[in-house]
Amino acid sequence: MRAPIRMPGHWFDELATGGGSMEAVSFLAQGERSRRLLLIGELLSRLEERPTLLGPADLGAVWETVEQAEERRPGCAEELLLSPEVGSWLAHTLRRLHGVSVGPPLWVDTGHLAAVALVAALRSGTDADLVVPAREGAIPLPTLGLARLPGIPLLGFQPVHARVREGELLLTATAPGTGATALTLRPLTAPQSAVWWPTHRLPVRQGGPEVILDDTDPYRDLDRPIPPRRLTPRELATWQRLFAEAVTLLDPGPIPFPGSGSGAPPGSGGAGPDIDSGPGTLRPEEIRRIVPWPGRLPNGPVEGLSASTADAFGSMVVAEPPNGAALAETMVHEFQHSKLGALLHLFAMLDDDRTEEHYAPWRPDPRHLPGLLHGAYAFVGVAGFWRDRIGDRAADPLDLAPFRFALRRIQTRTVLRTLATRATLTGPGRRLVAGLTGTVDGWLREPVDGQAVARARAAAAGHRAEWRLRHLRCADEEPSLIHISDGA
Repeated sequence: MRAPIRMPGHWFDELATGGGSMEAVSFLAQGERSRRLLLIGELLSRLEERPTLLGPADLGAVWETVEQAEERRPGCAEELLLSPEVGSWLAHTLRRLHGVSVGPPLWVDTGHLAAVALVAALRSGTDADLVVPAREGAIPLPTLGLARLPGIPLLGFQPVHARVREGELLLTATAPGTGATALTLRPLTAPQSAVWWPTHRLPVRQGGPEVILDDTDPYRDLDRPIPPRRLTPRELATWQRLFAEAVTLLDPGPIPFPGSGSGAPPGSGGAGPDIDSGPGTLRPEEIRRIVPWPGRLPNGPVEGLSASTADAFGSMVVAEPPNGAALAETMVHEFQHSKLGALLHLFAMLDDDRTEEHYAPWRPDPRHLPGLLHGAYAFVGVAGFWRDRIGDRAADPLDLAPFRFALRRIQTRTVLRTLATRATLTGPGRRLVAGLTGTVDGWLREPVDGQAVARARAAAAGHRAEWRLRHLRCADEEPSLIHISDGA
């Protein structure tokens, strides 16, 4: 029986400040690994009980392919199973099996497990013969890209036979009215073409880690499957430029001893948490995936829109930002959500009261208490990000950092007060709120340009007044009209 996960208290306290050392964040990733493996086990159990859920795919062949890949190249299959692409798919599919989500024919969702196995075989150099679902003529291969079979109808879903030999993939299908069609390619090395859309990758540094820029995976949204939306060359170039600018702002430079935790030489004992671990700091390689958000909201442009899900640690959906600083801020914001989501998978923090009645200074609508906790954790990171850029004209040419820092520290302190007085917190929840409060209270004592502080206070008060006018209602027994004297 696997031993329970136990987090050292000092790592929890680091994360409770809103920051977290490399060791603390790595512990969260290990917790996500355990959770992911438990969810994989639940899915396999359900498919074993009802093999017909997989449609034409064979569970034995699928999982044998995964096991062979892991045996040939240890860590290969596990790394794939822990990817955001697989996390989002797995959570969506389990919700469908529980009857709380919708999507394509169920065998298409469950059969995506065969596509995961195909990628494991390709990455490890093992063989595979599987049946995978095609969606509107395309077969998604998580983390690798999208294969588009010529001659397949662009509507509906159908099974496709996939054969892997020595890194080469052969896809064959029978299209009604057109006969058999086939496609052969090497997904690990093939360039982009009409039939193969490889996954975009953004380098953090030359020869180092990369972040996936995902515009093809069907499970890249927060829950429901969505069709591919390939970036144009101009859009791709813009994202590459913005990401490079963001990394320049965030990246502390190469870590000299990867895997040693503290960044110190192995065996040296280290020197405590790494220095770039405070609220608002982010090692860009901790981001696993960015999903460009297309289109516009009903009421206008989506500038500033971003979102993430606890099902995909290190992943985020982001609307194209105006500049690299805005992208860096968004990456910090959304990774804060990832950290808190991972903490919430380990610890209950508060009663899950979903009554939407509380003031959130960064939204126009009332929020529930779990949403306030997420917002407070995210905006402690945002406040720290701008605090670190005060006086840095390269990162902040308009000198907005003092105002943004002052505004976010005021707003976040308001929400922390609500959580401390209105939420039913557990022991870990009280410890987390106390840690965040200590961070923000320390910031509130720091001197900031007086004009920036005055503007921040006015902006915070204006938002609060507008929110109250929009959402507060008189009780039934109170008069609905308020008399205003002529001299008011």
